Amino acid sequence: MRVVIDTNVWVSRLLLADSVAARAVDSALRNSEVIVSEPLIEELADVLAREKFDRYVSLADREEFLRRILQVAATFPVLSEVDDCRDADDNRLLALALDSQSDYILTGDKDLLTMSPWRGILIISPRAFLDATALRASPEP
Repeated sequence: MRVVIDTNVWVSRLLLADSVAARAVDSALRNSEVIVSEPLIEELADVLAREKFDRYVSLADREEFLRRILQVAATFPVLSEVDDCRDADDNRLLALALDSQSDYILTGDKDLLTMSPWRGILIISPRAFLDATALRASPEP
């Protein structure tokens, strides 16, 4: 199972270690192949470099977080062009999921969530991901 994780969920994972988003990311990392691209990592790096995060997590810890993502995730090139969203970053995320043949996009973005399923890819919230993967892991009666 392949999972693309949106920037907003990665940020929640870093800032809120006990959150639903954190549990969903950790579950994806344990049980799936997590997919990233250079543009996704660049977007995440830009977001995490913002001064507003200084009071929550040091810049050094944010940079280490990015390094760890690169160690555990598979990096895919994005070749497709998608124009299904108003937000260019969302289109790049969709293209990554499409090109990597991912099963899920994990996001908190309401615009993306309303598109599910998109070209056979489930776009779901962290809570829905935890619920879906728990159901798959449960033995049948």
